[in-house]
Amino acid sequence: MSLQSLRELKATREKLRLLEERYEANQHAHGGDQHVRELSMRSLKRLINQLKEEIARFESRGPLKSKSE
Repeated sequence: MSLQSLRELKATREKLRLLEERYEANQHAHGGDQHVRELSMRSLKRLINQLKEEIARFESRGPLKSKSE
């Protein structure tokens, strides 16, 4: 995945916000299978880090004009 436009950047930031909220909620969740919760947390963290990297790569390329904002 490689962000190509400001519109994609905006959508990715929104996805990141939602994943971070879910990660936070899972940290405070009780009940259910502890192992499953830990695996879910790892998966969420991996996705969060991936989106942060994509955002950083896009921003490091400098200012770009939106193709279709």
